[in-house]
Amino acid sequence: MIPTWLPELAAAVLASVVAITLHEAAHGYAALALGDDTAKRMGRLSLNPLRHVDPVGTVLIPGVLLLGQLLTLGRVEAMFGWAKPVPVNLLALRDPRRGMMLVAAAGPATNFALAWIAGLLAHPAAGLGDILSPDSVAWVYRLLGLSILANLVLGLFNLLPIPPLDGGRIVAGLLPARLALPFMRLEPFGLLLVVGAVLVLPRVADGFDPVGWALRTVVADGFDLVLMLSFHGGGRA
Repeated sequence: MIPTWLPELAAAVLASVVAITLHEAAHGYAALALGDDTAKRMGRLSLNPLRHVDPVGTVLIPGVLLLGQLLTLGRVEAMFGWAKPVPVNLLALRDPRRGMMLVAAAGPATNFALAWIAGLLAHPAAGLGDILSPDSVAWVYRLLGLSILANLVLGLFNLLPIPPLDGGRIVAGLLPARLALPFMRLEPFGLLLVVGAVLVLPRVADGFDPVGWALRTVVADGFDLVLMLSFHGGGRA
């Protein structure tokens, strides 16, 4: 007998892997289009998820979150993680400052497009009841819902204006050079700052979780928007 939590785990993992893989591949393809072939030469211009795996960000942290939610709640309500960044040589870009912003924006833009596509796919999924069991159709709907969620969380999280996140690189491209350089010097500490704000702060400050609150609020509104743009009439699911 299949454990009740296994289909939920499979849907969550599949949705997350597709969102993370295409996010990173989008950075590489954007960089290549703008003149930098570093990702291609290093074998990172790939849709193979294994090429983008980060042991901590792609395996450990998402795994702990997924299993913890499945064991306590029986379902997945939130996902968090990251992949190994695609290498980009800014100096190889035809216009380094503008190119940096476009390469950074390509990842979140891809996630938002994938969320919209998942919403659109829910329409033909309704016809699967003629060839699949009700449980299988329900799983497909759950996969599409988690795909919307995973892509919104990944895209919006990466737009936080903190280097090395995509939002930080976009901000650096918009700032004057005299401000952009010191801002980008925060990059070695940015990931620690993000992990601290998302995972540590809520536990040491008695539930104080401004980043989590903002993401949950924006993601909920984003989910409504995706449903509306994919012709489901809006409303949270």
